[in-house]
Amino acid sequence: MNRGIGKAIHDYDMIANGDRIALGLSGGHDSLTLLWMLKERIRRIPIRYEIVPIYIDPGFEGGFGDLLKDCCSQWGIELRVEETRHGILAHSSENRENPCFLCSHLRRKRLFEIADELGCRKLALGHNKDDLIETLFLNICYAGEICTMVPSQIFFQGKFTVIRPLAFVDETIIRKFARENRFPVFINPCPTSKTSKRKEIKDMLNRLYQGNNNVKGNIFRALSHVKTDYLLKDNSKRRKGSGKRLESNTDTGIRT
Repeated sequence: MNRGIGKAIHDYDMIANGDRIALGLSGGHDSLTLLWMLKERIRRIPIRYEIVPIYIDPGFEGGFGDLLKDCCSQWGIELRVEETRHGILAHSSENRENPCFLCSHLRRKRLFEIADELGCRKLALGHNKDDLIETLFLNICYAGEICTMVPSQIFFQGKFTVIRPLAFVDETIIRKFARENRFPVFINPCPTSKTSKRKEIKDMLNRLYQGNNNVKGNIFRALSHVKTDYLLKDNSKRRKGSGKRLESNTDTGIRT
């Protein structure tokens, strides 16, 4: 775990001395692990930085904002809980988009707004190795593009940088870490959380992984070994607007 996080942070120069980092917390094992690891890391390294966790409550009945806030408080961290109706709006008749796409878009927009209010120029998200692989296949299948999330990405002409310190860490390692440290389990109240396109892709990939232990590693290595000479010419002008790139695993209804 530490090695994977350290490699991602070092390779992509994610964190600098004096950084004030907003962290998108969802209550899932990924973001809780990221929060715990980044806090614990401060005492082991000479670089000083500050973590500001933010939870965007989508407004569903059965939400856990208060419980999540209590959990952070026990870790000595103050959580900003922002109550919204993003999830309800995304699943209403007013929305003509995919509910997960709209909900994710609204949530990410609000995260950037709050980060700006709090003086944070970096936003840490809990996407892991599996998320990057799944996003690749989501974009291939549903957007007609070969692309995925990247460990560090600049937005708004350099105003913000999104970092993903768990990008090199396998989801199974994160789940094991969360169990061993007895992290609380929060149930996602979203009505479509178990029926998303990402879930379909995850199930497909798991079948491939079960057949050959090398498949996941090979796919992940392929993300940085692209032979463009053996791909077709770009015909995007002829299919302009045919699809939407999916950049986050919340775009398809999975917790981060």
